[in-house]
Amino acid sequence: MKYDFSWTAFSVFAFFVGIVLGLSFYLGRKAKSAKGYYAAHGQINWFVNGIAFAGDYLSAASFLGICGMIAFFGYDGFLYSIGYLAGWVVALFVIAEPLKRMGKFTFADALDAKFNSPGIKLAAAISTLLVSLFYLIPQMVGAGVLIQPLLGFSHETGVITVGIVVILIVATAGMVSTTWVQFIKGSLLVIFCLGLTVSILNRGLKVSPTPTQPQVVTKKDGKTFVDGKPQGHGEGQADLKFVGTVAALPDGKTETGPLGPLEYIATIQKSQIVTWTSAKTTAPDGAEVTTYKPVVRSGEDLLQPGGTPTFKGIRSEKLSDKLDFISLMLALFCGTASLPHILIRYYTVKDGNAARKSTVVGIASIGFFYVLTLFLGLGAMTSNGMDPTNNNMAAPLLAKTFGELQFAIISAIAFTTVLGTVSGLIMAASGAVAHDLMTNFLGIKLDDHGKVKAGKIAAVVVGAIAMVLGIVFQKLNVSFLVGWAFNIAASANLPALVMLLFWKRTTKQGITWAIIIGLVSSLAWVLMSGQAYKDVYGWDPATAIVPFSQPGLVTIPLGFLVLVVVSLLSPPPEADVRYAKKDGLATA
Repeated sequence: MKYDFSWTAFSVFAFFVGIVLGLSFYLGRKAKSAKGYYAAHGQINWFVNGIAFAGDYLSAASFLGICGMIAFFGYDGFLYSIGYLAGWVVALFVIAEPLKRMGKFTFADALDAKFNSPGIKLAAAISTLLVSLFYLIPQMVGAGVLIQPLLGFSHETGVITVGIVVILIVATAGMVSTTWVQFIKGSLLVIFCLGLTVSILNRGLKVSPTPTQPQVVTKKDGKTFVDGKPQGHGEGQADLKFVGTVAALPDGKTETGPLGPLEYIATIQKSQIVTWTSAKTTAPDGAEVTTYKPVVRSGEDLLQPGGTPTFKGIRSEKLSDKLDFISLMLALFCGTASLPHILIRYYTVKDGNAARKSTVVGIASIGFFYVLTLFLGLGAMTSNGMDPTNNNMAAPLLAKTFGELQFAIISAIAFTTVLGTVSGLIMAASGAVAHDLMTNFLGIKLDDHGKVKAGKIAAVVVGAIAMVLGIVFQKLNVSFLVGWAFNIAASANLPALVMLLFWKRTTKQGITWAIIIGLVSSLAWVLMSGQAYKDVYGWDPATAIVPFSQPGLVTIPLGFLVLVVVSLLSPPPEADVRYAKKDGLATA
């Protein structure tokens, strides 16, 4: 689907980006030391840090991906929200305060605080890099998705634009600017999405003519045809129509008028909604043909879980489907407290109490936003403004149905959402390279200026890699990609972190091997899964080596098992009782 360039959208976009970059250059003067660059001097206010948590966590997957999945598939998309939010329980009650007491700048600092082990430093740094890169992929994909309709650029140009802006943010002021970008972005995202939700409820629901004809997109030799005509808006050209309508309302009504939140959901449940399915085939001449067909479904069915391939395990009788669903939800629950860019945020506040209060504020903000995504997704589903080829654009195109300015604002905020999360991820990866690998593992002697310079160079390199990955994986849904990142993070990082905090027999060998085995096994599982076969390699998913796509159900317990076995086979750690008592580590 083609989008027209909008000066309104461009102006709002330029304003937002200008504010973000101006803030970064201003704050850059206050981040000359390593502690300032990597941890904002540990002086961020707990409330600001809590909103920044939300800004960090409410990524492209949370906003674009979840709204798109709800708009296209119904309640199933909301299951991601539940999984994401539940993971903060682990962060609050298990990780927050102990992690703050143990670390300095990075996740590896926390794991290695007691052992001073090169193996832990290396394993934790590699884990941080790989998890950050996997999480960067959906953010960069989301960036390309947004730039295309906002500025009329190609996906590739959009990804490169985001990469350059984020590198400037991280390289100018590090964690100081990253924190304030995330605070501003988190606040704006919640406020404007609340306003959009109020507009949805005020508009209510309205019956529209039910489409009966499919829309056919043919791609050959770099050209795109819609229903047999060249894609475009001119004479003799054609373009896909926007979709998403209500076929019938309860009691024979044609429109409802304004509705309350619960009334809105209840009305959709009793309505008939036009959804769209797609099927790809290859024509004899080699052309790729995608057919989009309208399908009328009951609202009750759409609001029941298990209707999408990702969550078919809820309804399916196949054991592999059920295990795939359980594995994904386990990864979402365990992954939050294992994400490097979330963990390093605990070092920006002054003490454990501030870390805990930050987490509470973050949970409240994130939970409220996820409730809003349900209304945004359902609103997009019935807005007659969805692009059938791109579910990641559901929320911005929903805003466009209320006017060009709303579209511009929501798109620009979504763009800052990507900026905030990507800057946090690049910050984590930068710390892993400069602080963990260069300074701690390789023993390169760097003064404060050298550490900051190394971090900035690392940020440029990681940002460039992220641009390439964002272009390669542009066709995948961002929420699905984030599920992979959560699986890998939970498998590699959570066993080591939890057992270090709560089992005194944990050894440096156990931690090192738990990270390595968790990382390698989860990454290998993902790459050998049916979903990777289908969407990455273009192979038949039935020939995949592993029985289901989400590895967490196998690889998370494997990480714990490896840590316990290796620790028991290793010499006991030289336990310092005073250290344990001072830092609040469990002794049983």
